[in-house]
Amino acid sequence: MIDRRTFLAGTGAVVLAVPLTAEGQARRVRRLGFLAPGLSQDTSRSSVLMQTLQELGCVQNQSLLVEGRFAEGKIDRLPAMAAELVQLKVDVIFTVSTPGVRAAQSATTTIPIVFVGVSDPVGSGLVMSLARPGANTTGVSTQLLDLNAKELQLLKEILPRVRRVAMLWNPTNQASTASFADSERVASTLSMTIVPVRMANPADVDTALAAMMRDRPDAMLVHPAEPMFEVRGHLMEFAASNRLPTVSSIREMAVAGGLLTYGPDAAHDTRLAAGYIDKILKGAKPADLPVLQPTKFELVINLKTAEALGVTIPQSVLLRADETIQ
Repeated sequence: MIDRRTFLAGTGAVVLAVPLTAEGQARRVRRLGFLAPGLSQDTSRSSVLMQTLQELGCVQNQSLLVEGRFAEGKIDRLPAMAAELVQLKVDVIFTVSTPGVRAAQSATTTIPIVFVGVSDPVGSGLVMSLARPGANTTGVSTQLLDLNAKELQLLKEILPRVRRVAMLWNPTNQASTASFADSERVASTLSMTIVPVRMANPADVDTALAAMMRDRPDAMLVHPAEPMFEVRGHLMEFAASNRLPTVSSIREMAVAGGLLTYGPDAAHDTRLAAGYIDKILKGAKPADLPVLQPTKFELVINLKTAEALGVTIPQSVLLRADETIQ
């Protein structure tokens, strides 16, 4: 069984090890690098990853060492962290987000890279194509660009009078920039205007939100890149105090107090990525593993937030919800 150790406080690293086989004999240690733009305290993805790997049997009868590096919302730290993982000679790098993949690719052209949380891997130049990714990188795409229209349409369906939507996005993140541009395009077809709110670092949050309120938005759309994900609790408290209905694409935003989220099931995508890690550890090449696209999407509605905002969710929307938070 896995001896799952806790995240090491303050170091940005996590180690999970299985030093012995079932017979108690030492075997070759396999190293998995975990490179993430967020906090080590956000353990849900790592828990799903490790549980799935165990279920697949790739750690049950062999040793596994996981080296974690967490940028704490400061994506400019990712390249140095990726370089550390390469120096440790990990067998596979598992990474989250477009900046995470870029950092890993800059650090190595030979160590396999498996990603999740990437909205447009082909358009971002991370892989040659979905069917034939090429080189050393593959994973699971989130298709977040395709979801901008759905999120804004849901907002319009619930609040037909919404006109000005503040969008929080990170201009240093290529995927976030693309999502902002797409949201502007979609909003124009729905008689909405996107109010841009740039946020590149966690320290920018209060300044960005104060500037946003001067534009008097009717609602808020949050691109789930860092640092928005890391400061989601703060964002949702701000939204509640200013009575701003908020939409995003990942469930955690609704759990933190957002009105609704619509997007891929992150746990499901992580399980798919774990399957690829298992295959690679057993000899498969990333170039032979097509980039997977999410097949499971979730609509999550926070009814407690709706009540606090005085918003009535139409029955037509409630019937489509996969989860409601009371």
